[in-house]
Amino acid sequence: MLELFNYINAISPIKEKTFVELQNLFKPIKLKKNEFFVDDGSYANEIGFLQKGIVRAFFLNEEGKEYSKQFFVGPSLIGAYTSLLTRQPAKIAQQALTDCELLVADYRALEKLYDTHHDLERLGRKIAEYYFLEKEQKEIEMALLDADKRYLIMRKKFPAIESQIPQYYIASYLGISPTQLSRIRRKLLES
Repeated sequence: MLELFNYINAISPIKEKTFVELQNLFKPIKLKKNEFFVDDGSYANEIGFLQKGIVRAFFLNEEGKEYSKQFFVGPSLIGAYTSLLTRQPAKIAQQALTDCELLVADYRALEKLYDTHHDLERLGRKIAEYYFLEKEQKEIEMALLDADKRYLIMRKKFPAIESQIPQYYIASYLGISPTQLSRIRRKLLES
């Protein structure tokens, strides 16, 4: 729980009293590689603190082609945020790409704490702002940067991920084919 406390306080400090109540909501779970934290079409009820491991958020188009939207590398918060907020089925699945260790809490119980702990409510706002900025940054990169530059940004953001997950997930995240990714990697090795 200390890792969760430190992670939260780096975003927006909360009182110890608040954390005591918050930590009572979280229970440890493990996800095996390829298990889902949230599956497409399911109703999300939990938010997770990914302590160790890698999770990908992805969706399928009408032809069944996968698009990796985001990678989460521990320590990180995960959850089908849109489904949690709208109480509608998730359209973006979250799947473990490695064995993962998480702390998981019921989102509705967490929301109830917002009413009595404004420091926790502020934390929730800061997290939402962070994910909004991250989403906008990725959209800008996809629209304005070539694949080589997007690849270098991805490597900087997720330095150890390439050796741990299949390359086609990385290619999908970058919006390119696995063949294109191989060419980019080869070109960078040669330079």
